Amino acid sequence: MKYKEITVNTTTEASELVADVLYSAGSNGVSIFDKEDFINLMKSDVIWDYVDESVLEKNEVVKVKGYFEENGFDAVKKAIDGELSLLRERSAFPVGSLEVSVADVDDEDWANVWRKYYKPIPCGRVVIVPDWLSYDAKDDQRIVRLDPGMAFGTGEHESTRICLTLLQKEDVKGARVADIGTGSGILAIAAAKLDAAQVDAYDIDATAVKVAQKNCAHNGVDGVVKAECGNLLDKCSGSYDILLANITADILSGMAPDIGKFVRKGGVIIISGILLPYEGKVVKAFADAGLKVKDRMEQGEWCGYAYTRV
Repeated sequence: MKYKEITVNTTTEASELVADVLYSAGSNGVSIFDKEDFINLMKSDVIWDYVDESVLEKNEVVKVKGYFEENGFDAVKKAIDGELSLLRERSAFPVGSLEVSVADVDDEDWANVWRKYYKPIPCGRVVIVPDWLSYDAKDDQRIVRLDPGMAFGTGEHESTRICLTLLQKEDVKGARVADIGTGSGILAIAAAKLDAAQVDAYDIDATAVKVAQKNCAHNGVDGVVKAECGNLLDKCSGSYDILLANITADILSGMAPDIGKFVRKGGVIIISGILLPYEGKVVKAFADAGLKVKDRMEQGEWCGYAYTRV
C-alpha cells in the first residue's frame, strides 16, 4: 500500500506544534528530525546505540514528517496548508520556512525506518523502552516496553511526559484507574507498573486499541489493564481513584462538565495535551465544573493539570 509522506521544514521551537498539526490531520505517524535532540541525547546519561550522522550535519532546519493514506489526500493537504498558515501568523517565535514537500512511500518503509531513532526515555521511576532495544532496570525503575505501531504515545511527546510525571506524584498502588484516549497504552501500562489494581483504557480508534492490547500483553499487565474501543467517557463506570486524559484542549473542555462523575471524592483527574494558547479555555471549563487544581506542569509549548474532585 502506498502512503503520502509530508515533510515540513521548521525550527526546533516550532517542531512540536507542526507535529501536532500533522497528528490532528490524521497522520499515521510523525517523525521529527532535529540535530538538537541528538546533541542533547549525547550529553545525557540515557542509553543509546545509534545516531544517523547525517542528522548532525550543520543544518538548522528541523524536518517534521507525517504519513497519510492516498485516499482523500488532496483535502488533507489543503487543511494542513491552512493550519500551517495560521501557525505562521500566530506564533510568538520563529517557525522557519514551513515549506512543505510530498513524496510517495511504501507502508513497509515508513513503518520501520523510524525505529532506529528511538531511545529509552526515563520519566521519574518509569522508563519507556522501545521493544527492540535492551535495557537493564536500575533501583526502583519501572520498565514500560513499547511498540507504538500506528498509535499515538511513545513517551517522546511533552504531553505524555507531563501525564507520566503527574501520575507518579499520586498514590497509584491499589488504585482504580481510567485512561481516556489510551493510544499505544503507554499511560495505562505505566499505571499498572506502578501497582494500580485495575486500569480501564479506552480509545475511539480500533487500531490504537489493538496496539494497546498487544503492548499490555507484552508488558505482562493484560490481567490489570482492560483496553477496548470507547468514545471518551461513554464506557466509564463506577468511581475511579485516578482518571487520565491526554487528548486535546477542545475535547478536554467538552468533557469537563461530566468527567467528575466518574471520579470518587478526593480522587484525581490528570489531563494533558493542552497547547499553552488554549490553556485558559480548559482551566475555565474545569473550574466551572467545580474541580480544584492540585498541580500544574509545563513542558515546551504544552501543559497539563492534576485536579481533585472535592
